[in-house]
Amino acid sequence: MALVQDERRRGHTIVTTNGCFDLLHVGHIRYLYEASQYGDVLIVAINDDDSVRRLKGPFRPIIPQEERAEMVASLECVDYVTIFSEDTPIPLIRAIRPDYHVKGGDYTLDEMIEREAVEEVGGKPIVGIKVEGRSTSEIITDILQRYGDCGRR
Repeated sequence: MALVQDERRRGHTIVTTNGCFDLLHVGHIRYLYEASQYGDVLIVAINDDDSVRRLKGPFRPIIPQEERAEMVASLECVDYVTIFSEDTPIPLIRAIRPDYHVKGGDYTLDEMIEREAVEEVGGKPIVGIKVEGRSTSEIITDILQRYGDCGRR
């Protein structure tokens, strides 16, 4: 966490967020941009492949963790990316001690399982925007509906 300590010494406000980011889409982009507006440094924690399978089921992720991390890291609003293996980002939040932790708008503050950990370290939990009709699950459903029988023709 030396990197985070260096950023703090520079007087920077640290923002974290986390997610699977499988099939990166406009909802992710808008919410990451919004999260970046809460501080100077945005750290995005990405679930590793095994934790995505535990959370989303045996057919996920579609995109391997290294590629998901590379895509998220390429966004201008993202400063750092890390991959974590736990089912929740709570250990990472306790280590980073962010000033703000932002979740996508498909959560409420009461549903944010890491809320207590964020508050324990003196941070503020934030619920971000949600772009209706844009989630990885909705995109997969749409693809299956449109192209699901292509292999049977």
